Amino acid sequence: MNGNSWLGLTDQALPIGAVYEWCLRPQCGAVVLFSGTVRDHAVDEHGDLRPDVQFLTYEAYDEQVVPAFQSIERELRARWPHTGRVALLHRTGRLGLMESSVVAAVSSPHRPDAFEAARFAIDAVKASAPIWKHEVWADGADWGTGAHQVVQPHAVPTAGGGSRS
Repeated sequence: MNGNSWLGLTDQALPIGAVYEWCLRPQCGAVVLFSGTVRDHAVDEHGDLRPDVQFLTYEAYDEQVVPAFQSIERELRARWPHTGRVALLHRTGRLGLMESSVVAAVSSPHRPDAFEAARFAIDAVKASAPIWKHEVWADGADWGTGAHQVVQPHAVPTAGGGSRS
């Protein structure tokens, strides 16, 4: 935690309630918090359902995750300059069903900016952070489906719009 930023990688349970409370600001009328949780199925790159997910294991290039989160925050604040606080936290290690793997939270004076900025934040984490997911199903295991090249945050589109030039 530093000023208006809470960026981190941990192998501990993510503090969802504490993130929300920390994002509250007197000048901000909106806090949007997204928590990504482990679900009981996955869909592979061919659109086939992989039922019976047992657990996920996340690995990360630890030294590069927070710098990637800092780049995401800089881009977020460039697009939504009135943003209050930003939290980007990701968990590593083995996670069971319904455990939170990632949290993106944004406070803002107004609801539309908070929703858009939080959506951008989670999309940018998925596109820009060096974090990998290993899925284990009842009948097998593989690295997360839909892998892609890491992109810079400025290339991540805003929901309903394009990327910033």
